[in-house]
Amino acid sequence: MAEYNHKAIEPKWQKRWEEESVFVAPDKPKAGKKKYVLDMFPYPSGAGLHVGHPEGYTATDIYSRYLRMNGHEVLHPMGWDAFGLPAENYAIKSGVHPKESTEQNIKTFTRQIKSLGFSYDWSREVNTSSPGYYRWTQWLFLQLYHAGLAYKKEAPVNWCPDCQTVLANEQVIDGKCERCGHKVIQKNLEQWFFRITGSDPKGKHGSYPERLLSNLETLDWPDPIKHMQANWIGRSEGAELEFEIKGSSSKIKVFTTRPDTLFGATYMVLAPEHALIRELKGQIENWDEVQQYVKAASSKSQLERTDLAKEKTGVELKGVRAVNPGNNEEIPVWIADYVLSSYGTGAIMAVPGHDERDFEFAKKFKLPVMQVVDSGEDLPSISSGKVVNSGKFDGQDSEEAKWKITDAVKGRRTIQYKLRDWLISRQRYWGAPIPIIYCETCGEQPVKEEDLPVTLPDDVDFLPKGESPLSRSKSFHNVKCPNCESPARRESDTMDTFVDSSWYFLRYTDPKNQEEFADKKKIKAWMPVDTYVGGAEHAVMHLLYSRFITMALHDLGHLGFPEPFLKLRNQGLILGPDGQKMSKSRGNVINPDEVIENFGADCMRMYEMFMGPLEDAKPWDTNGIVGVARFLERAWNVHAFVDTEYLNQEQELIVGRELARTVKKAEDDIQSFNFNTAVSAFMIFINAVYKVERISTHHWETFLKALNPFAPHITNELWEMLGHKEVIEKEKWPEVDVLLLAQDEVMYAVQVNGKLRGNAMVSTSASEGDVTKKALALANVAKHVEGREIAKAVFVKGKLINFVVK
Repeated sequence: MAEYNHKAIEPKWQKRWEEESVFVAPDKPKAGKKKYVLDMFPYPSGAGLHVGHPEGYTATDIYSRYLRMNGHEVLHPMGWDAFGLPAENYAIKSGVHPKESTEQNIKTFTRQIKSLGFSYDWSREVNTSSPGYYRWTQWLFLQLYHAGLAYKKEAPVNWCPDCQTVLANEQVIDGKCERCGHKVIQKNLEQWFFRITGSDPKGKHGSYPERLLSNLETLDWPDPIKHMQANWIGRSEGAELEFEIKGSSSKIKVFTTRPDTLFGATYMVLAPEHALIRELKGQIENWDEVQQYVKAASSKSQLERTDLAKEKTGVELKGVRAVNPGNNEEIPVWIADYVLSSYGTGAIMAVPGHDERDFEFAKKFKLPVMQVVDSGEDLPSISSGKVVNSGKFDGQDSEEAKWKITDAVKGRRTIQYKLRDWLISRQRYWGAPIPIIYCETCGEQPVKEEDLPVTLPDDVDFLPKGESPLSRSKSFHNVKCPNCESPARRESDTMDTFVDSSWYFLRYTDPKNQEEFADKKKIKAWMPVDTYVGGAEHAVMHLLYSRFITMALHDLGHLGFPEPFLKLRNQGLILGPDGQKMSKSRGNVINPDEVIENFGADCMRMYEMFMGPLEDAKPWDTNGIVGVARFLERAWNVHAFVDTEYLNQEQELIVGRELARTVKKAEDDIQSFNFNTAVSAFMIFINAVYKVERISTHHWETFLKALNPFAPHITNELWEMLGHKEVIEKEKWPEVDVLLLAQDEVMYAVQVNGKLRGNAMVSTSASEGDVTKKALALANVAKHVEGREIAKAVFVKGKLINFVVK
């Protein structure tokens, strides 16, 4: 028998799958049989694929192949998130146009991904930097613009002086640009925003923040991702209260979640940008000092200003006094940069007795601290309790007093969100141009849909100069006003690349359509995505933005569903052999091309699944991949043991029972994305075959079908060696021999303090821990141990477990 040669076998089957269009999905799947399985598409960087990419891709490929073998029609596409800063920065350094470098990078990525044998439908490939794609990104902008969900305003933005562009809050990490690491500053610029804080334009479905929050409950997503989105949206229920300013008709409006602490407000704080500061100029005795502080605050990012660890700074507005509406006492007014104009009202009532930041500030500037809620804790106490030092409200529960105090001072109960509108303007070249034209006569005018796409010009200088390179292109601005046809200029900013990726999953359903972003029937046939896999780092950017865009398109009548991704699974990082994140500077990067060259695609796929739970971070271990290579060689050599029948019944029982366990384990683990334990089951089965040195053709065929989603190349070759003409992917998933499995289980009597409370069916090989877990999951058992201490468990192997509780 010939030796296992992955270098010959793998290209052979990849070519055949492509020639026979084995993985091409139909436009209209059979009723009840559609499954849309999607990977977060990659940015095609110049570094090429790294070993972290294939981890998620392997997981979805195993799942997609399994679904097809179970009769489903699967849409499993791949494409490229191709716009972005790296290609433009490379153009600045090398002079190579971003389009050229991106096309070359895509070729490299395509070759690498295809070499791993993933079952993608390449006929649906999309590229966000192609005019045929970004035409519809621009169309999407226009839909939001006409609905009042896209607008332009001057706003303080995060500015990276090195990249010379605006960054969203999510792209600033510890006060630095996530891309280049440069310190981020604040700058006022005219910027385009999407109104993610708004409401359904047709008034049917309510506000986007509320729906983005409440809909999380309907999604099969990891809890940490749901919590991250919920925290980012930041819903707060509270009250709007007004404080009069002595000697002025102006009032300070505040939002607070703790109106029960109003009587403890001993000073007020305005954000340095608050409009009232200029209004009160005539009253402010230390105007120059205030101006200097405002100027200093303007250079800090929001994250720097709100960092709890930083020392508090501020300036009192001398000569200005506010009146506490609870007790009519006059209190001082300060400005401090820890208060933001973009959250709430841009002003706070400071209650140092019951807020840690206010307490630190009061302590530094020797401001009074007053207790108004007795929670039994030291100050500052943020817990609920009994109201004290609050007049007629004393003695009441603070939660109950909240709204009574609000009503008493004529406040208004309301809800606020931390979520800010999505800033989409970028002062860079390599992105989708914003389809707006500026006319001196008519003002801001949207490009007509029939004039899309607004394409990127070639006569550009990529050097960043604080404005978009498009502003310096003559050909780009050679345009007439769509309204009066006078000479005009185009908007020179491009869109944030997260706009491109906020709808790409829709384009996969109809990627070549030139008449609309996708045919409604095709969208209805395939959407929403059934299973989406990608990194957890996208929780508050890509995933949140995609949900908003889907919701908005639904509200505008373009989609029949409000949520894009029904089930989400995350893959963890693959670390370097040293346990550190892979990077060129550390010299710990593993090149997938070398792994495939030395061990083969099937080996790399199975090793990445065998490393540990999909969602965990895991270090690369060359010894581990050698072990998987040895398993594949052993599996290859089993072909020599294949015969039409067994020598005796004992052999048949040993192999048959182990095979039933393996198929059941693989099935369960694929469905639950616990791929590492499925690989372990395959290894156990091969060991069992080697012990008897024989396996029937039928059993071997069954095993190859179960192994195929994990190792598609070697299983196809072994399948062909059995005389089959068709690819193994055309086969059905093997049925489990339930009779053999039944012999593999035992019934345990479950007792609590000696009394029978239930029965648990478990594997004969189950450990005491496994039996305990299964037993405690029984409803009647749980009822009798709930709230009680399990003093010990009496375990009799194969018979019973008795929990002694007290």
